[in-house]
Amino acid sequence: MTDQTIKFLRISHLGGPNIWTYRPVIEAWVDIGALEDSPSNTIPGFYERLTAWLPGLVEHRCGIGERGGFLQRLKEGTWAAHILEHVTLELQNMAGMQTGFGKARETGVRGVYKMAFRTRQEQVGRAALHSGRELLEAAIQNKPFDVNAAVARLREMCDDLCLGPSTQNIVQAATDRNIPHIRLNEGNLVQLGYGAQQHRIWTAETDRTSAIAESIASDKQLTKTLLQSCGVPVPQGEEVDSPQAAWEVAQDIGLPVTVKPSDANHGRGVFTDLNTREEIEQAYAAADQEGSSVLVERFIRGEAHRLLVVGNRMVAATRGKMQTVVGDGRATVLELIDSQINSDPRCGEEEEFPLEPLKLDKEPIAQMELQRQGLSGTSVPAEGQTVLVKRHGDLAYDVTDRVHPRVAAVAALAARVVGLDIAGIDLVAEDISRPLDEQDGAIIEVNAGPGLLMHLKPAEGEPRNVGKAIVQHLFAQDGTDRIPIVGVIGTHNTTRIARLVSWLLHISGKQVGLACKDGFFLGARQIQNNDCTDWQTGQNLLINRNIEAAVFEHTSRNILAEGLAYDRCLVGVVTDINPSEDLSEFYIDSPEKRYNVIRTQVDVVLPQGTAVMNAADPQVVEMAKLCDGQVIFYGQDEQLSAIANSRAQGERAVFIRDAFIVLAKGFDDVAHIPLSSLKPSKAAQPEMVMAAVATAWALDISPELINAGLRNFDPTPKKHY
Repeated sequence: MTDQTIKFLRISHLGGPNIWTYRPVIEAWVDIGALEDSPSNTIPGFYERLTAWLPGLVEHRCGIGERGGFLQRLKEGTWAAHILEHVTLELQNMAGMQTGFGKARETGVRGVYKMAFRTRQEQVGRAALHSGRELLEAAIQNKPFDVNAAVARLREMCDDLCLGPSTQNIVQAATDRNIPHIRLNEGNLVQLGYGAQQHRIWTAETDRTSAIAESIASDKQLTKTLLQSCGVPVPQGEEVDSPQAAWEVAQDIGLPVTVKPSDANHGRGVFTDLNTREEIEQAYAAADQEGSSVLVERFIRGEAHRLLVVGNRMVAATRGKMQTVVGDGRATVLELIDSQINSDPRCGEEEEFPLEPLKLDKEPIAQMELQRQGLSGTSVPAEGQTVLVKRHGDLAYDVTDRVHPRVAAVAALAARVVGLDIAGIDLVAEDISRPLDEQDGAIIEVNAGPGLLMHLKPAEGEPRNVGKAIVQHLFAQDGTDRIPIVGVIGTHNTTRIARLVSWLLHISGKQVGLACKDGFFLGARQIQNNDCTDWQTGQNLLINRNIEAAVFEHTSRNILAEGLAYDRCLVGVVTDINPSEDLSEFYIDSPEKRYNVIRTQVDVVLPQGTAVMNAADPQVVEMAKLCDGQVIFYGQDEQLSAIANSRAQGERAVFIRDAFIVLAKGFDDVAHIPLSSLKPSKAAQPEMVMAAVATAWALDISPELINAGLRNFDPTPKKHY
């Protein structure tokens, strides 16, 4: 029997832009062996088995570009590596980690392919790849495969390892603004932006969220006192230390009252509309278990609402609904809860569900509501009898567009008084479209780190992109959300170019970080003296809050093995495409393939950025058309066609004339830097100096400062201290 197995020769996670795409991918080198002779259309029953297990494959457009495109390829005949790419993507989608990018390419070695696919979490992606191979081999060999079990395992991994939906919404909003992100731990701590322009988030908490404000918000009595002093309507109440005191305060305030913990959250231990001493003392005992002390407050009639305030403005609002069941004369209250409340398809334990199941044994508030009506979970209500189970249900019903402007304003004021940049304001009102003072409404709590899912996926109403509001709050719209990043690649003096560019940025007044073959530098200081062109060192540079600019030296091997450490750059420098560079270990064995590796540096130049390119290398010149931004060519001879053509179009160029480095824009000379002012070791390498000068010019460093910097550059690293 022919061997129909698939072998992995290498699996790599490319953490940044790479030869495949701008985004992180998993790249697998796949040996399909004898399956090279068995495309999909030659395997009996394969198409039917695969599509029965993975019906979602119909949505894969593949290279055809339309729904069903991949299925068409299956019918026409395609090979196992390509199929594995799509199977792996679909398993991730079924597990709840949506992604769509994938490619597979022949290596030139028979039966060996490189395939890559987008993944949002490396461990989940690797697991999906291995499950995909098992599924694909089972479909080829007509063996059973438990798709549901495989997807369940992946879904569990997603729940454990991926960003939560609220954090992911903020990250996606940042991505939509072209703001990069770095995940800082295995939880939801994420850095948005790089270096000095970064902000950190932890779901709905940010690096602007005050620890003092959080402490104030957790103390409900202190919060009430501060709000009341600023004219914010709050319910009258006092902190008590015993059931007897609770009853006495309730009599002073006037019945009915609310009893709740002073510092609990998520509505735990909050009992409302209490009218008897027995109810109040029972509520005190339960509330005392949830917090460090207990509050007794005047009961506010109306519905519970949650208003989300971000950066001093209300951006979303939801309300709760009273939860009731209707008796049929046969079913118990517990059975009615399951059939009329928990059976709602919007109800579930996982975060993806907007409503939570109501479990009576864990809901002392609901138990008390039933007791008031002379009922319990085992009672059988009469046919048509309406039974109140929970007065304030899940805050999952969007009312953002109904909130009165004065209500929104008082919610924003409450957040400011406490000192929170992001806050969940809980208030009770009979009609959210009317001012609170017209209906005796009040703010009852201010919450730090509020949940966002209720706004992203409400049970009813329009979802609100609150992540966008949070990103707008953190980052101005003035284009200052990125630090300047320079990437240098090639084989001609790239380390010295990177060092010199870093020096020029340093003397221009910026705190600059450099990762190159000579080591890791902060300003003029060498922190490490080993090769620091790897991806992880680059990430370490980008998370440094002091860095105002960053310079990276890259090699083709870095890009092939790990990807770039950053998403985009302001300046990308390409010195050459060396035809003799040995990259055969990566199956890169032709000029065209080397070109595709080096072009990654040009692909990531920002639209407002610049590619600095060697005008004497024809392949580099050809690459200029791939740049989204401007191009500055450099070369010793101003008659080089790339320089001449660029100047004819009014673009910038750097070249040598009469012993001067000339900075020209169109046919006008902008500045002249005498070669004689350079140290002999540098003057002997004019292409290197011109690349650095052109890069500094692209970074808006003045010619005068460039000239001074060249004269004072010391190639000997200053050791760290």
